[in-house]
Amino acid sequence: MLVRHPHPRCARPLPEGEADAKLRVSLEVLDELIESRKADHLRLSASGDVEALGGAGWEDVQLVHEALPEVDHAEIDLTVDFLGKRLRAPLLIAGMTGGHKTAHDVNAVLARAAERHGLAMGVGSQRAALRRPDLAYTYTVVRDEAPSALLIGNLGAPQLIAQGDESPPLGLDEVQAAIDMIRADALAVHLNFLQESVQPEGERRARGCAEAIKRVVEHVRTPVVAKETGAGLSRATALKLKELGVSALDVGGVGGTSFAAVEGLRAEAQGAAAAQRLGDVFRDWGIPTPVSVVGVKPVGLPVIATGGIRSGLHAAKALALGATLVGVARPLLQAALEGLPTVDAWIEQFLREMRTALFLTGSRNADALRAKPRVLTGATRAWLEQLGYSG
Repeated sequence: MLVRHPHPRCARPLPEGEADAKLRVSLEVLDELIESRKADHLRLSASGDVEALGGAGWEDVQLVHEALPEVDHAEIDLTVDFLGKRLRAPLLIAGMTGGHKTAHDVNAVLARAAERHGLAMGVGSQRAALRRPDLAYTYTVVRDEAPSALLIGNLGAPQLIAQGDESPPLGLDEVQAAIDMIRADALAVHLNFLQESVQPEGERRARGCAEAIKRVVEHVRTPVVAKETGAGLSRATALKLKELGVSALDVGGVGGTSFAAVEGLRAEAQGAAAAQRLGDVFRDWGIPTPVSVVGVKPVGLPVIATGGIRSGLHAAKALALGATLVGVARPLLQAALEGLPTVDAWIEQFLREMRTALFLTGSRNADALRAKPRVLTGATRAWLEQLGYSG
């Protein structure tokens, strides 16, 4: 049973039943807004002009060609261990959607692909299903279709703290319910304060999030992944997250889908000019993905490189810089809307490109690739030098 926990400040001396009725009405309105917002996010992420304009900077990362590879192409080994589970390739189908009918169909297709190719998969934020259990089927389909895949649940850090009298925090029992919902192997807690800043109805309270994440880590038995959603992680933040007990880091850097742009388009449709302007101004805000990967690698946790990974060559570059996995969202979302054969073809081509990059650097696996020389140029090099990160 999913239980909502009103925040203590909601308990004011009102006539009997009035406080509960007010909270119930407020939550019903919130539920409707969340479902509508998730539909907007899927539609705009798939078809809107929402890519970061500056890109991730993968063109600044060059792998050095090996004319005598001394390894057969057929020997290339893409398998990787992540959070105690063996994957056939270091690819995470990044958490994107859930909470409405179209999301069910998209998640079903992506989960079938994850199972077929031996990949990891995440889901979008599960708050919608915690508030409205009738939406849980849009998430549970993932485990139904991918019984052996590594699945990552998803909740937002802002929802772990109170966002006002009418928006109580998720309780620890609800956090566990999200994990149980898809029988998740790990739980992502996403950090999306850029998105919340632009979103017209955004939840902008952040004080207490670190302590809330710590409570979650201590309460649940599954590993917790700290996941940025498009603005990157700095080394200092990664160290704080490690101290809180998280098991892995998803850098979610600048370079792919900009949720500031997504929310800017939503704001435009609502006639919210100030929020639309914020989306335009902060469209490219944050730390580029390659810089973030290099920055957090010394922290010593497994790293997922998400943000602007658009080819297997990009993936190989991320692995060379220290990533354990790469995460891909928008291209696979677009493919999923066309059906499973399109998703399969996209993944097969992506893995073919990754294997080719390893072969042409004389690397039998990702560990060997990380030991190979590489060249960093342009803005990426400037970022690394000025932050004092060694690439």
